Parts: sequence; C-alpha cells; structure tokens
Amino acid sequence: MTETRKDVIRETDAEAVRLAKTLIRSARFGALAVIESGTGAPLASRVGVATDIDGTPLILVSMLSAHTGALLADPRCSLLVGEPGKGDPLAHPRISLICRALRLEHGSADHARAERRYLNRNPKAKLYIGLGDFSIFRLEPERASLNGGFGKAYLLNRADLIAGGPIVEELAASEQSALDHMNADHRDAIGIYAHHFGRAEGDGWIVTGFDADGMDLASADATCRVFFPQPLGAARELRSVLVEMAKAGRAAG
Repeated sequence: MTETRKDVIRETDAEAVRLAKTLIRSARFGALAVIESGTGAPLASRVGVATDIDGTPLILVSMLSAHTGALLADPRCSLLVGEPGKGDPLAHPRISLICRALRLEHGSADHARAERRYLNRNPKAKLYIGLGDFSIFRLEPERASLNGGFGKAYLLNRADLIAGGPIVEELAASEQSALDHMNADHRDAIGIYAHHFGRAEGDGWIVTGFDADGMDLASADATCRVFFPQPLGAARELRSVLVEMAKAGRAAG
C-alpha cells in the first residue's frame, strides 16, 4: 500500500501574515537573486533593503552592478530576508519573495517617496544615493514562501503582504512630518513602543516609518517592528493611536 505524503504547507493564517510582514518591514539587507543576462544562470547578491509605505521592498543599486543589468534585462527576481540569530541559522524565520523589479524614474513622486523612506531606514546611503549611477527599484511581490521555523511553511500571495486603498497616499503625504515630530519631541514614547510593544532592548530608538499596520523603529543597527492594535482606517487616526499606545505602555510599566 502506498503511503500518502502529508502536505507540508500550512494554511495561511493571521499569525503567518503578521510574521511575514515583520520580516519584510524589519529587514535592512537581503539576498537578491536575478537571472544573469546572456547566460540565464541564477545570480545572487546582497543588497540593502527598505520598504515603501505599502510594504513593497525597495533596493538602491548601482547601474554598474551585474545584478542591476540583469534586472533591466529581465525584471523577474527573488528576495530573501530574515536574519539568523543564535544557534542553527535554519531554525530562524525567513521569507522568499517572488517579485518583478520596477525601476523608479528620478524626479518622479514615487522616486522621491521611495528615496525618503530608504534613507530613513538606511541613513548611511546618503553618501551615494545622489550619485548618477544609482537607482531605486521597487520589487513588486507576486507571491512568497514563508518558513517560520521547523514544520512551519506557508505560501502567501500579494494581497497578504501589500496594502492598498486611499490610506497609502494619505499617510505618504503626512508621514515625514509625523516622523520628525515624534523623533524630536517624543523619544520617551518611542522607547515605550519599542520596549513594551516590540519587546526590544536598549535605548536610542527612533521611528523610521509609519504605515497602515504599524511602525518601524531603529536603534543603531537594530530594528523593531511594532503593530497597531488595529490597522488604521485613515491617516488622521495616527495621532490618537500613538497617544493611546503610549498611555497603555506607561500603565503596564
């Protein structure tokens, strides 16, 4: 009698989606796999990573790099993110995104927003982002494979990962002023978000990005993802949510 092989892919649930978004939003670097022009061979490289406000990964690459030429010739690519920790690196969560790369035109509104968000996450890139041979690409996810650890494999689609609707543009218009205000005047509240909600350690936390689901924090080379109790329905809700989270964190502490 032939034994039926049990499907190793779990049903995608809210916990899996939350983990996937955490891995993507928290990433500062990743492994980019492209198709080498002329040979069709796979080519992998390490790249700096940020996310656009809707959750789409952003990369900043030199036009002189082999992987950039490959993307221009064939936009199909894959991005692997998820940092290993102590012990077996294969025991730690990671996600592989199947994407199509879109180069953003210099001077466009999309490029300006992507550049702002990339620099908020990777400030050292200011040294070279203005050079003429550097370009920003959006890596538009089509689907993804999430490995949450041993026996925790999931398949996700674009809708699981990427936000849509009017709130994306609404938040984009007011995000930087909110970031500047919080980082200048409310560092104590940011510490509460990091320690209480993000279970992070250490000091010096700043906010590097807001989106409908939550916020991204950074301290030196560490990152932290904090989700709102509920996704925002409109950009005007951001202030009240931040105030209530700070109150809740102080009360619990």
